[in-house]
Amino acid sequence: MYYAILAAGHGSRLKDEGLTTPKPFVKAGDASLLDRLVSLLSARDDSTGLGVILNPDSMRWARENGADASLSGIDHLVSVFTEGSLESLRALAPSIRESGDSHFCLTTVDSVWDAREFSAYLKAFDDQKDDIDGLMAVTSYIDDDSPLWVAVDRDSEITGFRDTPPEDARYVSGGVYLLPMSALDLLDDCHDRGLRRMRDFQRALIANGLRLKAYPFSVIIDVDRPRDLDAARRLFHS
Repeated sequence: MYYAILAAGHGSRLKDEGLTTPKPFVKAGDASLLDRLVSLLSARDDSTGLGVILNPDSMRWARENGADASLSGIDHLVSVFTEGSLESLRALAPSIRESGDSHFCLTTVDSVWDAREFSAYLKAFDDQKDDIDGLMAVTSYIDDDSPLWVAVDRDSEITGFRDTPPEDARYVSGGVYLLPMSALDLLDDCHDRGLRRMRDFQRALIANGLRLKAYPFSVIIDVDRPRDLDAARRLFHS
């Protein structure tokens, strides 16, 4: 499995509340958000590679503050400014394709989850991979200013991604995606249509007939504000 981390955002809400450290290098406990993910994903036995995208401002901060040594576990590091998370994935796509794997697992750097649940998530996909195209992490833990709601049917197959909650709202997107390599073929069309956000990409996946299922995590924390870091620390020590 090829793993990839989207970490090119600017963390504007954290900066607005006084944190000057770039979001990937903000610490939640003893390690930064990026360090934790790199350590977890690069150590997996099934890993065929790890790709990360950072923006140049974050790269410069890392060099100036001695944090660049933590990037040594990354196989493919892309440093570029992008207009949104969809564009970040598009910039990282060539490295993902080079792995030659049939699927890849993508996470945003500000999605914090329990490593044990993540392993169960990967096993669940392995058990179902002949019947579905992808498996999307969802959670009923909702503490986000603008969550992406996930509509599902009785078999947990995803029927839509909504900005407003559906009638039987249970889940929001968790920022972890396990997808076939063919999903990357949709990125250029999304770009040409002026789409720049991951939620737009997820909608394009459904519109193009990919069969995606939802996999519930008990808690996934979306780190956008300083108080989210406290919740992340509690999760690490639970």
